Amino acid sequence: MSAKDVSVFYSEKQAIDNVSIDVPTGHVTAFIGPSGCGKSTFLRVLNRMNDTIPTARVEGTIELDGEDIYRSGMDVVQLRARVGMVFQKPNPFPKSIYDNIAYGPKIHGLAESREELDEVVERSLTRAGLWEEVKDRLLDSGTALSGGQQQRLCIARAIAVDPEVILMDEPCSALDPIATAKIEELIAELTDRYAIVIVTHSMQQAARVSQRTAFFHLGKIVEYGQTKDIFTNPIEERTKDYITGRYG
Repeated sequence: MSAKDVSVFYSEKQAIDNVSIDVPTGHVTAFIGPSGCGKSTFLRVLNRMNDTIPTARVEGTIELDGEDIYRSGMDVVQLRARVGMVFQKPNPFPKSIYDNIAYGPKIHGLAESREELDEVVERSLTRAGLWEEVKDRLLDSGTALSGGQQQRLCIARAIAVDPEVILMDEPCSALDPIATAKIEELIAELTDRYAIVIVTHSMQQAARVSQRTAFFHLGKIVEYGQTKDIFTNPIEERTKDYITGRYG
């Protein structure tokens, strides 16, 4: 996925200013920066979640496999299947665990029989590290799971439609340290198959899970590169100040 000269406006207020970035498959890319710097706004641009805000306007180009996702005629439902999203607060559907996973494959026609659907559900829950915990209660409500399990259920739901990109908006901020560790392990396991972008307020988490890091400040990318370089040898003074805790 590739973004070039992207700016985002809410009415007259500019939230993102001329951002360009490539998001490679097989890597986790972390967005870090102080609150209100545009990380989550930019993340939402990548699968057109900002379409739900009437005053939002996007300029520039965002391409998925060479195709402009903001072109007229783009099927946004299909786009969001290819670019899945996991939110800050776990948001399972008020349905059974099974139906949470089966919903996407059903509406996108990815399973032709009940047997195929069963396979997709088991495979997705297994990839999300949840199958052994829930295989005997697939008909229980997804909302009855613990917070960490709900978040893994939401990740399983996202990967059930076989996306190319997974966007994660502070996926661990509502979780305890044990659940956070499980999500981070899961992200590491999924890296080979997908391009993953994670917005995180935790620099330690960015350092643990990502290979590439973009530092946002005041709606711009100040610096983007290998995570180890950003954290140990940043080029920009503002990056250095943020990493060392001078502001945040």
